[in-house]
Amino acid sequence: MSLGRDDLRKRWRVEFLGEPGMDVGGVSREWFQLVTEQIYDPDFGLWLSSVNNQMCMNINPSSGMSCPEDHFIYFRFLGRILGRALFDRQVVKGHMVRTLYKHLLGWPITFEDIQSQDEEYYQSLKKLTKMEDVSLMCLDFTATEESLGVRTEVDLVEGGALKEVTNENLAQYLEANLQYRMLGRIKPQVTELLLGFFDIIPEPALTVFDANELELILCGLPEIDMVDWQQNTLYSGMFEGKGCSSEVVTWFWEIMKEDFDQEMRARLLQFVTGTSGVPSRGFAVLQGIDGNIKKFTIHGVDSCNYYPKAHTCFNRIDLPLYASKKELFDRLKTAITMSGVGFDME
Repeated sequence: MSLGRDDLRKRWRVEFLGEPGMDVGGVSREWFQLVTEQIYDPDFGLWLSSVNNQMCMNINPSSGMSCPEDHFIYFRFLGRILGRALFDRQVVKGHMVRTLYKHLLGWPITFEDIQSQDEEYYQSLKKLTKMEDVSLMCLDFTATEESLGVRTEVDLVEGGALKEVTNENLAQYLEANLQYRMLGRIKPQVTELLLGFFDIIPEPALTVFDANELELILCGLPEIDMVDWQQNTLYSGMFEGKGCSSEVVTWFWEIMKEDFDQEMRARLLQFVTGTSGVPSRGFAVLQGIDGNIKKFTIHGVDSCNYYPKAHTCFNRIDLPLYASKKELFDRLKTAITMSGVGFDME
């Protein structure tokens, strides 16, 4: 943290005290992984596992209470580590929620990002859009925060506690929730993370990435065991009962094994589960939003006019009954490569 920007961009060589190793790549690689593994550890108090995905880490809004030291400096430090890892093509140990990669890239945040992080909260907001008279809910422009057993009310807008939610201002209320949930409650920590990252990486250099690509570059391509993946996949919808004997499912696995390289497999994993991370014990322990096992699922849809659709909360991909393997390949590739583009609330 004592280094200026010029020194931060010079060549680094890492040496572990008491160890004779020469840094020709391996020592630096170990250092990046050890440092990030420690700082992402939930027991350290700065980060929490995402509500929807135990593989992804999110900033702890109460990091100041969990880590009573100057906790902001750790986020500035981590930003510099992530920037330097990208600079040196090193891999870090820990996947962040997609929203934080979007913040690093300056991408807009959408309601889909709320859904990917907290399905229950997203559904509670969505239900409001279907009500004839939302004022019956007696809501105001506040949010409730709970930390160490203490509940506090936070204004989403100035004077929010005195502003009733009505049909006329519902869109403003939803937007205020989006901004607070995705940034407002962790803005100081995100600011420090960004400042540290941009100490190393100039902002214009990031225009070539989308959020999924940035995660893959920083966290590395996962080692995906195709046998383990296929053995721990469930089938539902039009594929229930048929499973691997279904023609579309057969094509799917052929594409995964023969046509998709390691990066495209990782992208498909991101598309369906929300992250490219694979549980250390394999696909058999893939979790859903409730913390229970939710195995990778291929769901058959009786249609051929739509692109594949992902349900990251349930680790499920909906596959239409395409007429040919080529059509499946083209639609699948398009869906995966375009998944970095956000969608609004349906």
